[in-house]
Amino acid sequence: MIFFVPINILEVSIPILRFYGWWQFGVCLFAFIALLSIWYHIGRKKDDFGQVWLAISILCWSFSGIVEVLFTYDIFLNQNYLSGFRSIFSLLNSLFILLALPYFKYLPKVIEQVIKSKNWSIIIGLPFLFSILPTFSKLIFGSSGRLISELDVYYSTMTLLFLGYVLWESFIKRKLNILAYLSAVCILITFAAQVFKLTDLQINLILFSAIFKTNLIMIFFALALSWVKDISETIKINPENIFLKLEKIKSDSGKLENIIWIKGIKNPEYSKVRLSNNMFPKLQKFASKKKHEEEAWLEIKPKSDNHKNIDYDIKDYNEIKRLTHVILDGIYGKGVWDKNKHEEPFKEAFFEMSERRDRKIRLRIPKNNIEIDKSITS
Repeated sequence: MIFFVPINILEVSIPILRFYGWWQFGVCLFAFIALLSIWYHIGRKKDDFGQVWLAISILCWSFSGIVEVLFTYDIFLNQNYLSGFRSIFSLLNSLFILLALPYFKYLPKVIEQVIKSKNWSIIIGLPFLFSILPTFSKLIFGSSGRLISELDVYYSTMTLLFLGYVLWESFIKRKLNILAYLSAVCILITFAAQVFKLTDLQINLILFSAIFKTNLIMIFFALALSWVKDISETIKINPENIFLKLEKIKSDSGKLENIIWIKGIKNPEYSKVRLSNNMFPKLQKFASKKKHEEEAWLEIKPKSDNHKNIDYDIKDYNEIKRLTHVILDGIYGKGVWDKNKHEEPFKEAFFEMSERRDRKIRLRIPKNNIEIDKSITS
C-alpha cells in the first residue's frame, strides 16, 4: 500500500521535527509548572488568576509538542492532522493569553475599558469559535488547510496586538524599560512566525517557532518576577501604627503654619507635613470627630444634591483625593510616590468608608493615636 506524504513536511528531516517536538513538550511543560508554582505561592492568596491562564497557554504548546513527536513516529500520518492540531493548540494558546489580560495590574488607558468590560469574554470568544470550528472541520472532513492557517494567524495577530501593548505598559509603569523593549522585539519575532505559517517553508517556521516560544516564556517569567517585585515594594500599613499630631506653628516671618506630624507610613519616625489653610481644616474636622465622637463619620455630598441649605462635611470625593495627595507629597516628595504602591495602601489604612455605602467616611486610625494641639480652635 502506498501512502501520500506532502512534500513540504519532508523538507524537514524526521530527527529535526522529533527533536523540536520533544524540546517543545519538555520546556513548555517545565515552564507551565514553574509559573503555576509562582501563582500557588503568591497569586493564590490574592485571587489573581492571570498567571494561571498564562501558564495554561504555555501548556497548550507542550501538548502541541506531543503532536509533533507522534507525527514523527508515523511519517505516513495525513499532514492534515498535524497542521490541524497545531492550529487548535495555537488558538487555545491565544485564547488563554487573552483571558489573562484583565488580571494585569497596569493596562493602557486606550484599551483598559475594553479589557475590563463584562463583554471581554464575548469579544475574544466569538472570534475563537469562528476560528476553531473550521479547524475541527478540517480534521474530520479534510478541508483545505490554507483557510485554517489564515484564521489561526488572524486570531494570533489580534492576541499579539493586545499582549504587546499590555506588556509594554506593564514594564514601563514598573520602570523596567529594557524589558519593555525586549517584549516589543519578542512580539515582532512572534508575528514573523505567524506570517511563516502562511508559507510552505517548514524549516523557517520551526526555527522562528522555537525562537519566539523561548523568548515569550522568558518574558512571562520576567513579568511574574516584576509582579513579585511590585508586591514587595508596595508599602504595608497597619492603621494601629499610624500616629497623627495637628498643630499651628509660627514661622520665622511671624505667619502661622499648619503642620501635621505623621508616623507609621514611611518610617517609624514622624514626618512633618505642611498643609494649606484650605486643607488643614478638613483634616482637623476628621481628627476632631474621631477624637471626640463615637461614630465620627463625615458625610460626603451626593453628586445629584443641589440643595444649598444643607452643609455637608465633604463637598465631593475629590476633596479626599486632594488631601491624600498633599499628605503623600509631604511624606515622600512630589512625584516620588506611586498610586498603586503608596496611595492605595495609604487610603486603605488612613480612611474608612461606611460599609452601608451611604457616602460616609472617617479616619481608620485609633483615636488614642491622634493628638490635637490645644491652641487650635474647632
